[in-house]
Formats: sequence, structure tokens, C-alpha cells
Amino acid sequence: MAAKEARPEEGLRAPSTFNLKKPKDIVNNTGGKFGKFGGKYEELTTALRDYVGRETPLYFAQRLTNHCNNSEGEGPEIYLKRGDLNRGGAHKINNAIAQAMIAKRMGRKSIVAATGAGQHGVATAAAYASSEAIRAWVGNLETKYYLAGTTVGPHPCPSMVREFQSIIGKETRKQAMEKWGSGSNALGLFHEFIKDEDVRLIGVEAAGFGLDSGKHVATLTRGDVDLYHGAMRNLLQDEEGQILGPHSIGVGYVGPEVSFLKETGWAEFHTATDEAAVAAYIRLCHLEGIFPALEASHALAFLEKLCPTLPNGTKVVVNISGRGDKDAAILFQYQLDRLSD
Repeated sequence: MAAKEARPEEGLRAPSTFNLKKPKDIVNNTGGKFGKFGGKYEELTTALRDYVGRETPLYFAQRLTNHCNNSEGEGPEIYLKRGDLNRGGAHKINNAIAQAMIAKRMGRKSIVAATGAGQHGVATAAAYASSEAIRAWVGNLETKYYLAGTTVGPHPCPSMVREFQSIIGKETRKQAMEKWGSGSNALGLFHEFIKDEDVRLIGVEAAGFGLDSGKHVATLTRGDVDLYHGAMRNLLQDEEGQILGPHSIGVGYVGPEVSFLKETGWAEFHTATDEAAVAAYIRLCHLEGIFPALEASHALAFLEKLCPTLPNGTKVVVNISGRGDKDAAILFQYQLDRLSD
């Protein structure tokens, strides 16, 4: 598979209402500070170990494996990378702690951050939060630090978040080698395994009520590449180029690097509906006593289609991004809505 060149000129942009000279200087300076971590920064490593609780287990899901095996007991072995066991219950803290340390070393007095959540995962809540956070940061560049929480926005925000979250893949490779003698069969932990030619990298998007319903967040499957939040990435747009308000029971957001993996074919992407994700959530609760985040439940749902196609003994790793107790109210409302239909 031939490598494609990135588009650096498309990686550092911000809304046209801003004077870009100073923000560009700031984010480029941030990138320099970030580079000094080198993946070996002792204070960060200590914080991730002692405060966050890393490394998180690579858990063999025996009952889920049995469920996915065929009538002869053959099929893949399913492992869960337990991001739900991090302090705070999700993977977000890996990046938050690292960038907070950068802000401190840059002399910033306060931090601006965006978070997005909403009924049934309406992603416009996340988009609005990101826009307002960027506005607050640009208005106070000398004292505030914009702490990007996901791999979107102008460079180096996506690269920083990806680098600090790559600890998930690094741990998985190490744990896989300890368990199997090789990490080459792990699926779905993209960055660490991109260069492994015998690894399938699989992402599962939220199809909401179905791809033909218009109520989904399958931006990679049905979207187009355009500029948004400072970078080129896949978007759902109407005929006039306006951003659509996508729907999903679990919030979905696609950054420029994931879009690039889709464009190059280095990763494959599939979809799962709300109904399938909820069923997978309930199934893991029953079988393993684990409450996965609804976002991760989409990946768990795809196991029903994936496992019958895999050779016996194939190792499958599902990245559990966080725990799902936060989603209890959403699930309750979802079930009420189904009963009323």
C-alpha cells in the first residue's frame, strides 16, 4: 500500500474572524513544548502510573468469546483494553494531565477546555462547545491555554492528543507480546499498529437510526472532506455546505488523522446502529459484568458481524474507551422511547 503525503498547509487553520498571526505563533510554540516530552517525561509517567492507574489491563473476555464462537466452539479470542478503569472512568485523563503540565511550563494562568454531550449524543453540542472554547482562548492568548480534548482543531492539537493517547496502543503491544508472543494480531488500536502490515485496523461509526435515515454520525462512511475547526476532515453537510446536526446515542467526532487513515486505506471503517450498540452494551453487562461507554459499544456491536469471518484463534482487541454508568439516563430514555413507539 503506497503511503500518501499529508497536507501540512491544511493542518493549521482557525476561524476567519480571528487575527491568525498570534494564535499560529502560540500553537507552534505549544508544539515545541510538547515535543520536549519525547514520550519519556518522568513527571508525566509518574502521574499516569500513580494518579491515573496506568497501565490498564488487557482483559480476556472469556464469556464474550464463548458467545461469539460458532457451534463447534471455534472463533476468535476477544480481549478488552480496559480504559474504563482509568481514574475518572475514561481515556480522556491521559491527555488532560499531559497538556496541563505543558500549560504550567508555558506559564499559563488558566485553562480553557471544551466538552460535548447531549441527549442521544447530538454531536452539535460538542461542535458548539469547541467553537466557544476556541473563542475564549483567542481572546486571552497570553494567559489562557486551550486544552484540546480530542483529535480535532488546528495543528498541533490533533498530534498532541494522539501522542498522549498513544499510551493505550503502546501498553497493548507490550501486553500482547507478554500474552501471545506478538502484538501483531491486536485490532483497533490504530497509531501503535499502523506499520504492522498483518494487522487490521477497524473503526466502527455510529449509524444512529440507520444510514438511510439521515439520523446518524457516520461521517467517514457518508461524509465529505472539508475544513472545520482548523483542519481538513470528514463532515456531514447539506447541499449548501452547511454542517448537519448528526445523531447518535453515543457522541462521535472525527479528527483529521482518522480521516487520513480512511483516505489512505490504512484503516477500515464500518457502522453500527443505536439499536445494535445498546444490545452490545447490555450483552457485555450480562456476560462480563462490565459497563462500557456507549461509544465503545458500537465497536462491541460490530463483533457480531466480524467474528464469524475470522479464523479460529484470531486475537481481537476492543478498545473500551470508558465506562458506561454515565450513559444510564440515555439508555433509560432510549428504552422508554422504544416502548412508546
